[in-house]
Amino acid sequence: MTGTYIVFESVGNVVLKEYEVPLPKADEVLLESAYSVISAGTECANLLQRPNTVTAEYGFPFCPGYSASGKVIATGKDVTTLKVGDLAIIPLGGHRSHTIKKAESLLKIEDDSIDMLAAAFAQIASFSFLGVRKLKIEIGESVMIAGQGILGVLALQIASLSGAIPVIVSDFDPKRRDLALKLGAAAAFSPDEEDFVEKVKAASGANGPNAVVEVTGSAMALQQALEYIAWEGRISLLGCTRVSDLPIDFYKYVHRRGITLIGSHTSTRSQH
Repeated sequence: MTGTYIVFESVGNVVLKEYEVPLPKADEVLLESAYSVISAGTECANLLQRPNTVTAEYGFPFCPGYSASGKVIATGKDVTTLKVGDLAIIPLGGHRSHTIKKAESLLKIEDDSIDMLAAAFAQIASFSFLGVRKLKIEIGESVMIAGQGILGVLALQIASLSGAIPVIVSDFDPKRRDLALKLGAAAAFSPDEEDFVEKVKAASGANGPNAVVEVTGSAMALQQALEYIAWEGRISLLGCTRVSDLPIDFYKYVHRRGITLIGSHTSTRSQH
């Protein structure tokens, strides 16, 4: 059987290739992909070989894609947890028509009413969950979500479900800000508007938010967060800062005010 997959062969060069789909080994399953989600920030950064990316460290070729859903079409002889026809979430499988994975790495979709397109977002949604979880939000604490792309809009909802009150967001895009308000954000600001820092403080109760999920990966966004966050606040660094292009006064904004900076890369997640 012939399958297809997407590969970055060089800077700016994306190729759709064919390959012979292998049979699963004893502890593996073969899945036919339904959908895979494009992680725009990570994949564009690797395609352009920006600093602090896989392609910058190891070069090309690079196979992107880490969040997908699909159907089991074959199983290895030792697999007992999945059978042909089962639906599953596919983590770290790439953008490809067919994927071989260890059975133990897959999450079976038990509810047939779950849309497979929605299921394809599960792995990327877990990143947002990690970024919020690491803040250890207490009920009634104010939280700021800086950035309202896929990760940010999910973090907004997870923070609300975690008991954060109020949840505030920022993004340059007015459509994203409007969506955030519909999803329950108490306020939505553009980072370039006048008196941005003071507006964030006022919206969170004058002292600034107790916790921040920084999703953009921008050093400027981190600087703004350090200016508006409350005394002894926590900042979860969920976005990947590829370029540290802004000097930060760590004594003034971190050390003296007791601010906690938390790395929230997916490699730091716990097993459960």
